[in-house]
Amino acid sequence: MGVVDELLRARAEFERGDWASAFAHWSAVDPDGLTPEDLESAGSAAQLLGRRDDAVDRFRRAFDAWTAAGEVAAAARVAFRLSMVLRVTSDHSAASAWLARGERLVADLPDGSLEAGYLTFSRMFTHLGQGRYVEALACAEAATEAGRRHGDAGLVAVGLCAQGRIAIYGGRIPDGISFLDESMLEATSHALEPILLGNVYCTAIEGCQEVSDFRRVAEWTHQLHRWCVDQSGLVAFTGQCALHRGQLMRARGAWGEALEELSAAIERYRLGGSTAAIGQASCERGDLLRLRGDLAGADAAYQLSAEHGYDPQPGAALLWLARGADGAAVAAVRRLLAEPGPSVARSRVLPAAVDVLVAVHDTDAARECAAELEGLAASFGSEVLAASAAAAWGRVELASNDPAGALPYLRRAHQAWVALEMPYEAALALTATGRALIALGDAESARTPLASARQAFAALGARPDVEAIDRLTAPGSRPAGLSEREIEVLRLVAAGRSNAEIAAELVLSDRTVARHLSNIFTKIGVGSRTGAAAFAFEHDLV
Repeated sequence: MGVVDELLRARAEFERGDWASAFAHWSAVDPDGLTPEDLESAGSAAQLLGRRDDAVDRFRRAFDAWTAAGEVAAAARVAFRLSMVLRVTSDHSAASAWLARGERLVADLPDGSLEAGYLTFSRMFTHLGQGRYVEALACAEAATEAGRRHGDAGLVAVGLCAQGRIAIYGGRIPDGISFLDESMLEATSHALEPILLGNVYCTAIEGCQEVSDFRRVAEWTHQLHRWCVDQSGLVAFTGQCALHRGQLMRARGAWGEALEELSAAIERYRLGGSTAAIGQASCERGDLLRLRGDLAGADAAYQLSAEHGYDPQPGAALLWLARGADGAAVAAVRRLLAEPGPSVARSRVLPAAVDVLVAVHDTDAARECAAELEGLAASFGSEVLAASAAAAWGRVELASNDPAGALPYLRRAHQAWVALEMPYEAALALTATGRALIALGDAESARTPLASARQAFAALGARPDVEAIDRLTAPGSRPAGLSEREIEVLRLVAAGRSNAEIAAELVLSDRTVARHLSNIFTKIGVGSRTGAAAFAFEHDLV
C-alpha cells in the first residue's frame, strides 16, 4: 500500500473511531511525511489507545509543524493537548511547561480566542492542584464562556463539568449537580471529540459518586461503558469506567463481580499509564476484601493504595478495628475528623467514625458524628447519606443503652437501604434491629430480622457478619440482653479483676467500666461483683 493510500485509510479509520487501525496506518508512514493535521490526529489516536509516549511524540511533531507553518492558533491548540496528556500521566513539570508555551502563543492571537479558552481550562488544573479553588472556578467560568462565544460544545461541556465539581468541593452540592446535568446534556447532544467526551463522563460520574448520588452514577456509567465498548482498542477512560462499575456492583451486592471489575480497573490504569489512579481502585478492593473477612488481602490492597498516593482511610481504620487494634483505629479516626477538608470528604469519613467510636464506647463523639452526617445528608439532598445518618443514629442510641430509642432510626434506615437496593447496608440495619430487640428482652421478635440479615450476609460473602450473628444467636451466648462489651467486662469481673485492671485491658476509662458494671447489675438482677461472677459461671461465660 502506498503512502497516499495509508493516509487515506488512516483518516477514514480515525473518522470511524477505529483508533488502533488508524494509528497503525499512520505509523506505516515516515512521520516526516505526515501533514500537521495527520500528526495531530495520530497523537489523539495514540492518546485514546493509552500509548502515552507515542501521543507525546506525535503532538510534539505536530506542534513543530504548525509552528513552522506560522499557524499560531493550531500550535497553541496542540500545546493544550500536550499539557493535558502529560498531566493525566502525572508528568506535571512537562505539563506546566507546555501550558506556559501555549499561553505565550495565544498572547499573539486576538483577545478571547478559542485556543486561549482551552488553555485557561488547562490552567484550572494547576490552581486545583494548589488548592486555589476561587482561581480554579474563575478559569472554569472563563473557559465555558469562551466555548459559548465560539460555539464550541466541547469546551462548554468540560467547562460546565469543572464548575460542577468545584461547586461540590465548596459544599454547594445542588448547584454542583445542576452544572453536571447541564454538562452531560451538552456533551451528549453534540458530536464531541472523544477525549473531551470521555473527560466529561468520568468527571461527572466521579462528582456524583463523591456525594453518593448513585442514580446518576448508574445512569452515566452505563452510558460510559457502552461508549467504551463501541470503540475498538480504546484504553483511555476504560480504567475509570471499570472503577465506577465496580463501585456500583459493590453497592448492589455483586461482590465477586465487583472485585473482578476493580482488578480490571487497576490493569487498565497500568496499561494507560495512569498509575496514580490505581490507588483508589486498590482501596475499593481493600474495602470489599475486609468485608469478606480476608483481612490479609485487605491489608495488602490498602498498602498498594497508599503506595500510589491514595489514603486508604477510613477503610484501614476499620481493618485495624477488626483485628482488635482499637487504639490505632481510634487514633486514625480522630486524626481524620480533626483534619480540615471539603464536606464531600467528611461524608465519607463520618459513617466509619461512628462505627469505630461506638466500638470503643465513646458515644458522645459518635453522637456528634451522627449529627454532622445528618446535617450533610440534608444539605446534599442525598438519600444514601440520609439512610447512613439514620443507621448511625441507631447505632449510637443502641450503644448508649437506649435500644427503644434506636429502633425507629434502624427501621427507617432499613427501609431506605431496601429502596436504594443496597443489600449489605440493609442487612446491617436488620442486625442492629435484632440486637436492639434482644436488649429489650424480646428475643423472639429478634429472630426474624437476624435470620434475614444472616441470609443476606451469606449470599454476599460477608463472613465476619455471618459469624457475628451466629455468636449472637447461639444458645446461651448473650443472656439477659447483655452486649458483647458487657460480656467482656463481666468475664473479667468473674476473673477477679478490679475496675482499673479491666479499664487497662479493654482500653476504656474507669468511668466507662463503672457504667458498664451498673448496666450489667441492672440487666442480670444482682447488686454485687460476687453476684455478677456467679451469674457468669452459671451461664458458661467463663
